[in-house]
Formats: sequence, structure tokens, C-alpha cells
Amino acid sequence: MEIEPGEQLDPTGPTAPYMQIAAVLRRRIERGDFPANTRIPTESDLVAVFEVARTTARRAIALLREEGLVYTVPQRGTFVAERKPGDGTDK
Repeated sequence: MEIEPGEQLDPTGPTAPYMQIAAVLRRRIERGDFPANTRIPTESDLVAVFEVARTTARRAIALLREEGLVYTVPQRGTFVAERKPGDGTDK
């Protein structure tokens, strides 16, 4: 995963870094970069790409999980959830 223009974090801004990372991943999921049932970048990937602590990466993934956009399979990774018609995530 590489950072695209406009995806750099603003560490001094009003939005917490984990929320900024979640927003980047959410946009990529919604535009189809990560189709349903495909693995998203690992915590280690997010740490390296965004230069944040592992806790920050973990919180970003947890937020997406709470929103129902992803699910985690132990020892396998975190995957994009199926989009259901009418749930607000289908395009």
C-alpha cells in the first residue's frame, strides 16, 4: 500500500490519526480498491506506510470493524465485509 496524494496524515489537526487512517481505508474500500472478502493492509503495513504506532493502526482497523466494513479472522488477517444492498455502503 502506498500513500496517494491527499492521504498524508495531519498529526497536528483536530482529527485523531487513527480516524484519518480509517478514512483513507474507508475511501479505498468504497471505491473498490479492496473488493469484498479481500485482505486489507496489515497493522504492520499501516505502521510502515503512515509512520504511526501499532496502537494507532490497531484503532483504525477496530473503527472500521465497528462500522461493519471489515471483519478479522484470527491468524489470517482483516478482510473487507460483503456489502449489503441498502446498508449505505453499496455503490
